[in-house]
Parts: sequence; structure tokens; C-alpha cells
Amino acid sequence: MANSSAHEVTGLLQAWGRGDEEALRKLTPLVYRELRQAARRYMAEERPGHVLQTTALIHETYLRLVGVQKVSWQNRAHFLAMCAQLMRRILTDFARSRGYQKRSGKVARVSFDEALLVSLQKDTDLAALDEAMNKLAVMDERKSRVVEMRFFGGLDVKETAEVLKVSPDTVMRDWKMAKVWLLRELSGDESRGS
Repeated sequence: MANSSAHEVTGLLQAWGRGDEEALRKLTPLVYRELRQAARRYMAEERPGHVLQTTALIHETYLRLVGVQKVSWQNRAHFLAMCAQLMRRILTDFARSRGYQKRSGKVARVSFDEALLVSLQKDTDLAALDEAMNKLAVMDERKSRVVEMRFFGGLDVKETAEVLKVSPDTVMRDWKMAKVWLLRELSGDESRGS
């Protein structure tokens, strides 16, 4: 997104936050592509034939956003972080409602690649990931938010740092530590402690 578009998005977000419905109408086409990319990333990790489709995930996210009253949007990154949180909740709620929770008491493994991008295997239990993320949030809220923004929201290190008001180095440290903790939690490896 070009700088002028980023500034335009920020202005529209702030106007929408003050109750300007026309700003929301103008904002939607500007952020739709990014929301679609995020939704496509999530849906690519779901099993083939998943009932919920990319467009449906975007629309459900949009409906929940419209229901949010008078948010003081900081900028585009703040908006995408909120969308990431909503998409995570929607997918987790959907998985739970469809009974896709832990099968046979086994927790699916999650692999983390060396490029610092979290990548769920096709059979990862989203409910188990959500449960692990909630445990992480209790232990360290910021690390949980870093994972949520980077993995679910697709924000880069700089954008995540901007939303959390910390340095990019802090985001990288949190990202690395959270990945290790989540991998251990989801693999059931209690030998190293939590």
C-alpha cells in the first residue's frame, strides 16, 4: 500500500471511529485486498472442503467490525491487528461449533519455519492453537498479541511494533520466544517446563 493510501486509510479509520459512516464506505475498498490476503492465508491452512470460504470469513469479519462502536483507530496497522483478532475468533468459534476439537485426546503439532513465519500444518487443531494462545496471553499478553498480529494479521515487524508501541527488536524477541513456547505447548512437551 502506497504512503498516500496509508495516510488516506488512517484518515478514513479515524473518521469512521468518530461515527462517519461515509468514511466506512470509502474505506472498505481500500482495505479489502489486505483482508482478503489475510483470510486466504488462514483458509489455506484449513482442511480441503472446509465449509467456511475466504469471502465468508472476510464478510463475517466486516460484520463484526461494523458492530464495533467508536473505536479510536490509530492507523492501518491497528485496524489490521483488530481484523486479525476477529478472524482468529471467527475461525476458532467455527471450529468449535463444528466439533473439530481435539481428536482422540491428541494435540496436533504446529511447525514454525526459520523465516519467523508461523505455518500451521493442514491438520492443525485451531481450537488447540487458540487454547495455547490464551494460555500465552495469561503469561505474557504482549507476546500473544505479537503472534496474533504477525500470524493472523500478516503484519510485519515494524507494523507490529507500531501498534504495540515497542521497538522492532522487542517484537522480534517476543516473536521468537512465543514461537518456542507455542511449539512446546502444542507438542505436549512438558519436559522443558512452561
